[in-house]
Amino acid sequence: MLARGETPVAITPATGYCGHNGDSNQVARRRRSAAGALAGEYPASQFQPVSTDKAMRLFDVIAILITLSAVFSWINHRFLKMPTAIGLMLIAMLVSLSLLLPIPFTQSLELDAKAMLASIDFDDAVLHGMLSFLLFAGALHVNLHDLAEQKWVIAVLATAGVLGATFIIGGGAFLLFWLLGLDVPLIYCLLFGALISPTDPIAVLGILKSAGAPKSLETKITGESLFNDGVAVVTFLILLEIALGGADVSVLGTLELFLTEAVGGLVFGLVAGAIAYFMLRRIDNYQVEVLVTLALAGGSYAAAEHLHISAPITVVVAGLLIGNHGRNEAMSQKTAAHLDNFWELVDEILNAVLFVLIGLEVLALALSAQYLLAGALAIPLVLFARAVSAGAPIAVMRRFRSFSPGVVTLLTWGALRGGISVALALSLPDGEVRDLLVTVTYIVVAFSILVQGLTLAPVIRAVGRRAEIEISRTELPSVDAER
Repeated sequence: MLARGETPVAITPATGYCGHNGDSNQVARRRRSAAGALAGEYPASQFQPVSTDKAMRLFDVIAILITLSAVFSWINHRFLKMPTAIGLMLIAMLVSLSLLLPIPFTQSLELDAKAMLASIDFDDAVLHGMLSFLLFAGALHVNLHDLAEQKWVIAVLATAGVLGATFIIGGGAFLLFWLLGLDVPLIYCLLFGALISPTDPIAVLGILKSAGAPKSLETKITGESLFNDGVAVVTFLILLEIALGGADVSVLGTLELFLTEAVGGLVFGLVAGAIAYFMLRRIDNYQVEVLVTLALAGGSYAAAEHLHISAPITVVVAGLLIGNHGRNEAMSQKTAAHLDNFWELVDEILNAVLFVLIGLEVLALALSAQYLLAGALAIPLVLFARAVSAGAPIAVMRRFRSFSPGVVTLLTWGALRGGISVALALSLPDGEVRDLLVTVTYIVVAFSILVQGLTLAPVIRAVGRRAEIEISRTELPSVDAER
């Protein structure tokens, strides 16, 4: 636990890892800022995890994760009947927690599980691997016309909403940690705000499918979640640079970085998507066309990272172009059917592996009473920040357009957090501050997926009934007047 007045140990890109946290988190990967590599701030070679004697082979790790995903999926489908993402994460968490209990003959399993986790660079696997294909798969099935109808709402929520929530959560977290006797600098509290503010497209897309959300709400939340990653990552990077004592950050430099990331990602996504569109129009072979889209998702994302522009925005724009214009004008119905089946399978497999990984990450947490209490108290703080950051812009926009009753409630409760927040937290410099923020982030994410995800459908139905009652009440006077 940090004592008041103690300065957390920080590192700069040129130095080694700090050893300030001792053995409190034995399976913490010695990661450097993968978020910095994501936006091209630092060479990716600086962020390789330190090898360990117990590190597993890559094939072994993949085989174990796929096997666990298959077994947990079967258990969930056969017995629990929960949405896949929620069920897999819940089962993985219960298995992980059972390994931490003093049960005979489980100690070796616990050590093997921790060795496997130590072999996985979670933030690198998510931010530089899974995210490209999951975002592309999600964007591929978003209707561009529906997205255009909600463009201003999505744009405001993905920019001003994220920035507003970052500062509300940052300020609230600073006060919260202070009241708990945890001395966390304000800049690290703002970093927590930046990483926990954006809604996670991976979690949102998977759970909204089974929640029965209205089409307009689904478009708002899905569109926001697809685009707010760029804003969140850039905000996170700027704050991280300040925390590490890097170069001076000016307002002009910040705006320039935002524009470079967003506009650069948009333009490059259009160019890459247009090239793939041209290639798809010239052939009619679904095997080759599916391979072209696979190359587009992975290749454009990797190229955007090397060009120091927003890779998430790049792959989302490319996916929207292929999923709409490409589907309607550049491929046959047979190809479109195979394309949908392929990317649906990719989405299901990667989502399964990711949520199993999130569930297993409980073994890597620093489970102290103070940290757990801080995480529990951070949940209402994050929900409050979301309600304010979404409600304030909508209150202003109500002057120009109509919104359904209860929209702020649904946008607040439907704003799910997931793997991206955990990955960004794990990319922080090693130290007790990092251990605290990782634990708090994990608790908020777990609550978001398990509690908000499971209750989202009932909340939608309750708000819908309330909206019908309000609409009927407002219509009655006009009916009487006509009579």
